[in-house]
Amino acid sequence: MAMDPPPLFLCPISMELMEDPVTVATGVTYDRRSIERWFFKYGKTTCPATMQRLSSFDLTPNHTLKRVISSWLDRASSSSTADAPAPAPASHVMARDRLPSVLAGIEETPFKATALKNLKSCMAGDEAARDDFVACGGIQVLGRIMTQALAESCAGGDFSAFQTCEEAAAVLAPLPLSDDASMELLLKPECMRPVSVLVQRGSAEARLHAMSMISKISRASVGDWTLEVDVDDMVRALLELLSDGASAKLTSRALDVLLDVTARSRGARRAKAVELGAVHVLVELLLEADRHVAERSLLLLKRICKCPEGRLAFSEHALAVAAVARAVLRVSGLATRLAVNVLWLVACAAAPAERVLDDMVVSGAVAKLLALMQMESSPSTKDKAAKMLRAHGAFWRQYPCFPTDLKDHLKFLN
Repeated sequence: MAMDPPPLFLCPISMELMEDPVTVATGVTYDRRSIERWFFKYGKTTCPATMQRLSSFDLTPNHTLKRVISSWLDRASSSSTADAPAPAPASHVMARDRLPSVLAGIEETPFKATALKNLKSCMAGDEAARDDFVACGGIQVLGRIMTQALAESCAGGDFSAFQTCEEAAAVLAPLPLSDDASMELLLKPECMRPVSVLVQRGSAEARLHAMSMISKISRASVGDWTLEVDVDDMVRALLELLSDGASAKLTSRALDVLLDVTARSRGARRAKAVELGAVHVLVELLLEADRHVAERSLLLLKRICKCPEGRLAFSEHALAVAAVARAVLRVSGLATRLAVNVLWLVACAAAPAERVLDDMVVSGAVAKLLALMQMESSPSTKDKAAKMLRAHGAFWRQYPCFPTDLKDHLKFLN
């Protein structure tokens, strides 16, 4: 069976076997590659293990330790035989025997990002190790680490602290998160606040990990999970992600979570989403959306436009009517139905702004509504189209540029 190296042989930064051990002024030994990165890439002036400020950056080769490590490697190699049973995978050893101490060590070490990378590698593809991780309190530990790292990052702009947050998310994202206990732990502020921040300003990979966790919570939650989190913070993060031009996968996940949030909320929450810029983001998204994104965006606009704040924001956006009208009879049957619903809400649910009626003519929305009346379409869609045409036909007929044949259709409807 393969032997684990003694802790003394491991670099305190990388937690890997040292190849070229060197000692700094405080007497602590590191692998040369790791400590040089600490000093010269990250610009640190302290001893990583003790956090003492160093007066000298001289690195003294530790020849004795290097010889001892070399001797240990020779013995370990000679003790391995071809017919020996295969050693247990590292992930199993980690999960069964060392995980509690490893988790405690991650909280204590100043090199959390590296330790979390190693933990992720040990758990990769191993369901048993993931179960053990949850059972040993791994979610709580990583929640505390993420909270602390986020606070350090915000306080001093420390990139390595934010990287720790990203690495913690990389460990949490592959977990099933399907049981109530895991869900309850993840929904605690110490986990959800950093996850929201990662959605806003994490790397592309970190954003995927954060959205993976949020999506799992959204899909698996039986109750109203939004009661346990800062919904405004979450919606803000999702809207910022959408406005940043995220990847197709991230966009799809963000829209799905927003749909879940708006389905569980009414009134004040939807008005808050409008205040955070939801209408603007969704309209901009519609302009170049594929079918799936267009349908989700239109459904969100429909829900948001059921509140007065949503209709006002929609009417004030210069491209809103044009973006929605573009989807009618162009994207899909579902997109047409949803787009007509949105137009009906802003044109008939309350006294519409004259600008909305102007834009409906200029964008071709009125012509498309008339076309719908002549086509096979759902009764509710036809009914809404007819109501809009009857309510505002007299206004639209005043336009000199409005086609004569369409004016005749409007007269007939009235």
